[in-house]
Amino acid sequence: MSQSVALASVESNGPSPACDCLAHRFGNAADGPVRVRCYGSDLTEAEWQVLQPLLPVPAWLQGRGGRPEGYCHRVMLDAVRYVVDNGVKWVNLPCDFPPY
Repeated sequence: MSQSVALASVESNGPSPACDCLAHRFGNAADGPVRVRCYGSDLTEAEWQVLQPLLPVPAWLQGRGGRPEGYCHRVMLDAVRYVVDNGVKWVNLPCDFPPY
């Protein structure tokens, strides 16, 4: 099932979120606080626009089970980039990232 077909079959959870990732539009990420981007390793808008279409459609959107994501996809990518850039352990991420 293509991403456009999967997205057309599910309605958005609410008003337009600060982020337009699938976790915010259709998952549970809209329930969490909006993270302020303040690190040099954070994705720029241009990088996010390139990466966003490359992310896979979640299985639950395709009717294959599972539960909606609880964390923003962009924040998760920012966390991975922070770990790689700064060489810290995943458990030592700053508190503005989701828990490990």
